[in-house]
Amino acid sequence: MSFRIEDKLHIENKNLIDFKEFLLQKKAKKIHQPRIIESLYFDNTNFQIYNDSVEGLVPRKKIRVRNYPETEDKKFYLEIKNSSLEGRFKTREIIEEKKFKKFINNGIFDQQYGTCFPILHVKYLREYLILGDVRISIDKNITYRNFKTNNQINDDRVIAELKTSINKDIDNLIEEFPIQRIRFSKYCFAIERLNYQ
Repeated sequence: MSFRIEDKLHIENKNLIDFKEFLLQKKAKKIHQPRIIESLYFDNTNFQIYNDSVEGLVPRKKIRVRNYPETEDKKFYLEIKNSSLEGRFKTREIIEEKKFKKFINNGIFDQQYGTCFPILHVKYLREYLILGDVRISIDKNITYRNFKTNNQINDDRVIAELKTSINKDIDNLIEEFPIQRIRFSKYCFAIERLNYQ
């Protein structure tokens, strides 16, 4: 388990080219081809994961199954994002499609949240870069879809995320990226916009 710092930046669509130019000037390098990511998020019947996230409570989790539908990688990944007093970390496990279908039908049991059921799909295009010890992802063309009703909304924002070791000096990180920080969760944003509550 390795704890990390995660910082989110809101980049206006009109400023995306400037942001990429800023990264190139700093000698950021691409580390992966851009790819479509699709995640199916799970929550319990009380939407406790959503509520804990909104309240900023710790410990808390996000539970999702992720896949890369337009690549040669046809695997499914069960990912659990943990936020604790010590920091944040993510666990990831490859699961078979049969197990994924079982999760869809029966839910995923979690010690903290009990049985969690599929709630919504999130899909977007992600670009990957690295600058020193900071990994940078840029997400755009974001869509959210209600698992039960298939109602869908589009999000025309661009969300950049910085990920680095918990040992990184946060002041140095802010100095390297003097751009507005936001507290943002795709899952929580979609829950609110798709009127689950």
